[in-house]
Amino acid sequence: MSNTAGQVIRCKAAVAWEAGKPLVMEEVEVAPPQKMEVRVKILFTSLCHTDVYFWEAKGQTPVFPRILGHEAGGIVESVGEGVTELKPGDHVLPIFTGECKECAHCKSEESNMCDLLRINTDRGVMLNDGKSRFSINGKPIFHFVGTSTFSEYTVVHVGCLAKINPEAPLDKVCILSCGISTGFGATVNVAKPKKGHTVAIFGLGAVGLAAAEGARVSGASRIIGVDLVSSRFEAAKKFGVTDFVNPKDHNKPVQEVIAEMTNGGVDRSVECTGNIQAMISAFECVHDGWGVAVLVGVPNKDDSFKTHPMNFLNERTLKGTFFGNYKPRTDIPLVVEKYMNKELELEKFITHEVSFKDINKAFDLMLKGESIRCIIRMDA
Repeated sequence: MSNTAGQVIRCKAAVAWEAGKPLVMEEVEVAPPQKMEVRVKILFTSLCHTDVYFWEAKGQTPVFPRILGHEAGGIVESVGEGVTELKPGDHVLPIFTGECKECAHCKSEESNMCDLLRINTDRGVMLNDGKSRFSINGKPIFHFVGTSTFSEYTVVHVGCLAKINPEAPLDKVCILSCGISTGFGATVNVAKPKKGHTVAIFGLGAVGLAAAEGARVSGASRIIGVDLVSSRFEAAKKFGVTDFVNPKDHNKPVQEVIAEMTNGGVDRSVECTGNIQAMISAFECVHDGWGVAVLVGVPNKDDSFKTHPMNFLNERTLKGTFFGNYKPRTDIPLVVEKYMNKELELEKFITHEVSFKDINKAFDLMLKGESIRCIIRMDA
C-alpha cells in the first residue's frame, strides 16, 4: 500500500449532501495524513443510530456536505508526521472519541473523556489545520466525529484509532467501535453487577442489548428488559433478557412495576434510551441501600432530571457513562480479545449485511426498526 503514501487518493464515498436525503455515491479525493494523522483503508463499516440522528439533523447543527460513519474496521495505508504507534498494514478500529494519553483525563484511571479528542459532533475538519481531508473538485466535504467511515479511505487522528489483533475478523469486531462497547462497558465497567444480581435494562436497541449481554456475562440472575416496542422482546432473549416490561401495559409508573417484581427494586439498572422519563424510572427502580443506576442515553438538550432527594439519601447511586468508560486505544484492543477468546459474542448483534453501493438500504432497515447492526462491505 506504500505506493500511495503522500499522494491524494481518489476513491468512492457515500456523501450526505443534505439532511434526510439519501446518501450519494461520489468519487472523492482523500488528502494524505498530516501531523499525528493516519490514512486508513476501510474494509467494513456499520450503521449506528447516531449516524441516522445526525443525518436527519433534527435539533442539531446541520453540517453538510458530510461523510458520515463511525463504526468500522480497516487497515492503515499511511501515517503522518509524528505517528510512531502505527504503521502501514496495521489493523485498526476508528473510534469517535480519542485518547491523547497526555491530558488529565487520559492520565486518570477513572476517566476516558480526553480533553483533546473528546467527541465533537459539530466539527467537520481536522484538528491539525482546521481543514477537511476530503474534497470533490476542490470543494471540501466535511468529516463526522473524526472518523467518516462511509468512505473507502479516511483520515483519522492517531489518538482515535485502536490497534487490534490482525487475526480478529474486521467484519465482526468493527461493531465494537461504538454502540456495543458503550452498552457492554456501561454494565461491566460502571454498573458492575455481581453474580446473582437483578438488572433492569431500559431500551432494547443495540446499546441496550449490549448492556444486557454485559449483565449476562456478569452472571445476573434476572435481566429485565424495558421497552415500548413489544416486538423487541423475543430477540432480546438471545442476550440474556429473562423478563420483559412494556410501560404501556401498566397503569402505574414502570419503576413501581419493577419494584413489585423484585421485592423492592433491582440491584442495578442501565438506561439506554435518552428519554428523560426512562432515566428517572431507571434510577427510581433500583433497590435502596445498594442499588446503582447508570445513564447511557443522550437526552434532549432542554431536558432536566427530577427526582426526590430522599432517593439519594436512601443510598441509591446514580452514575453516567461515556463510551462504556473504555479508553479507546488502551481498552478496546482488550475487548477485541474478549471476542477472540469467546468471552463476548458479536455475531448475534449482526442481523444484516449490504454492499457499499446499497448503503441506503442500511438506513431503511434501521429506520424501520428491522436491524440491530447492518454490516456494510466496502469491497462489494
